[in-house]
Amino acid sequence: MSDGVRCMWMRGGTSRGGVFLAADLPADTAARDAFLLGVMGSPDPRQIDGLGGGDPLTSKVAIVSPSTRDDADVDYLFLQIFVDQALVTDAQGCGNMLAAVGPFAVERGLVRASNGETRVRIYMENTGKVAVARVATPGRKVTYRGAARIDGVPGSAAAVPLEFLDVAGSSCGALLPTGRVFDMIDGVAVTCIDNGMPVVVLTASDMGITGYETREELDANTALKARLETIRLIAGPMMNLGDVSQKSVPKMTMVAPPRGDGAITTRTFIPHRCHASIGVFGAVSVATACLLPGAPAAAIAVVPEGFDKVLLIEHPSGATPAILTVDGEGVVTGAGMLRTARKLFDGEVFAQ
Repeated sequence: MSDGVRCMWMRGGTSRGGVFLAADLPADTAARDAFLLGVMGSPDPRQIDGLGGGDPLTSKVAIVSPSTRDDADVDYLFLQIFVDQALVTDAQGCGNMLAAVGPFAVERGLVRASNGETRVRIYMENTGKVAVARVATPGRKVTYRGAARIDGVPGSAAAVPLEFLDVAGSSCGALLPTGRVFDMIDGVAVTCIDNGMPVVVLTASDMGITGYETREELDANTALKARLETIRLIAGPMMNLGDVSQKSVPKMTMVAPPRGDGAITTRTFIPHRCHASIGVFGAVSVATACLLPGAPAAAIAVVPEGFDKVLLIEHPSGATPAILTVDGEGVVTGAGMLRTARKLFDGEVFAQ
């Protein structure tokens, strides 16, 4: 496509990407994906000929449309645009870009703004689940200014609280797709879990590291990355994901005891590069693993008391709070997250 396409470039949580109305993009999937690869400048490690930032966290797209569902206001499709490969995948959702969908829906007139705060019910097409975003709308207009802060993002912005409705097993069919709290894969004890994001959780010590290394140190550890990929390829079919060699899921999260006030420390590969922080749904899945007796993460996690738990999931950029509600038997019944978002520009984008 040589013509410009209307787009709002946004930061959502600790990610960044383009947010489009579905009606503005080609209806044909192949044509759409080719256009988005051109917009991002993929495949190229620097994405120099596009708007991507040379990192999976800044090479993302959200596609939004009015919903016909009774339980949702808008539909949201997330696409991960690979940086150095000509690949576009919808195999996962993204809770960070989800934070941008609510403000976008109000700005584009898909949801009528209330005075003060507007609830936007979002059907997540990738997972078939619904989330509710609360958007700050003083005077019935979206504001991105506020006092909320999240680790991995400088400064402050308006809070975008997210509530996730029934996300367990959204990609794998069950919270524990193998039916067990831990499995042995390639001699390593792991938890295969999906509470919004398919994740393989394993202890850092079992992988020969401390779990406190920097992102750069881990990205340079070729032996570690090869071992993680071996485990991931075995875990994929076990998690009902099939052959995951060309997929961005499951994520691989290595855990260690917390260093600060958190519940646990994490280092996550997404799947072949170490995450600068941790994804929203990934944090929820890891936090849930911390509550499962017998799981590797539960053995080292520091878990607060009470039915409403805020677990700080430590990561290379700080910590992400996962909010979990449990019943009297300790079963997770609700999940949420506090994110922020910001509009960066609104206009037209082009691809060759």
